[in-house]
Amino acid sequence: MIATEQSLENLTLTINQEIHVQAPLDKTFAALLEQLGPGNETPDGKSLNMKIEPWPGGRWYRDLGNNNGHFWANVQAIKRPTLLEFAGPLFASFPFVSNVQYRLSELNGGTLITFQHTALGFVSDEQRKNMNKGWSGMHERVRKQAEAAHK
Repeated sequence: MIATEQSLENLTLTINQEIHVQAPLDKTFAALLEQLGPGNETPDGKSLNMKIEPWPGGRWYRDLGNNNGHFWANVQAIKRPTLLEFAGPLFASFPFVSNVQYRLSELNGGTLITFQHTALGFVSDEQRKNMNKGWSGMHERVRKQAEAAHK
């Protein structure tokens, strides 16, 4: 039998991002819900068929049809248009639990989104890198959609 040691640093994950959006809070929050839900797509533009139930306890999940899919999280807290928080395994098919927080505030005539993803579980270095990249892409789509809706 081979024993493997994991340090606490290898079992925790924290990603912090700030997204500056030149659009009001309500437009930014609407874009966030759209991009996390039905507008969520792969980098090559393919829909992920995501659904979000935007109320406390609501599900965030991938709907593959015929009662198939993947549970991502529950809405832990929502306070329109300043807070959206999730708790769950997200996309992981390995031991992993996450808390994802979006805090929105007015800033210089626009909106500042303060994003934090904290997690505990088994995550490879490659997965960590891809998560940061994935969230960045998602947040760029939120920014673009909110700013286009504001024009």
